[in-house]
Amino acid sequence: MNRKEAERRVRALRAQIRRHDHDYYVLARPTISDREYDLLMEELKRLEHEFPELATPDSPTRRVGGEPLESFRTVRHRVPMLSLDNTYSEDELRAFDERVRRGLELPPGDSPVEYAVEPKMDGVAVTVIYEDGKYVLGATRGNGVQGDDITENL
Repeated sequence: MNRKEAERRVRALRAQIRRHDHDYYVLARPTISDREYDLLMEELKRLEHEFPELATPDSPTRRVGGEPLESFRTVRHRVPMLSLDNTYSEDELRAFDERVRRGLELPPGDSPVEYAVEPKMDGVAVTVIYEDGKYVLGATRGNGVQGDDITENL
């Protein structure tokens, strides 16, 4: 693929991803499966890696989750809420394990790392804050930096 074709494809992928983000995060009506969405995002990441000059700060690959909704008060997270990358193969699982070990500064190989794995349930990522044992705030992940205050809903 030449640069011109890559540029067209990157624009198309960003538009598609943004439309699907809106359907999922704002309308709460996804129009494609998580796997189909992940494939679009993987292709965009690959093209931005292959053609770094096409990577932009506003690319969907540079953010987490969706924007907060206007119908809820927006709150800023004390600590950014990040998202784990999706994993669909043994190679991706090994790469995840390597990132965990690097992050924990463990030597590769035999150092014990235990994982708890559960089936993915589609839903909303939330943070719940207690102060002195009392529930004070519930918020959605939103864009990772700020989210919707859903304290009353929770």
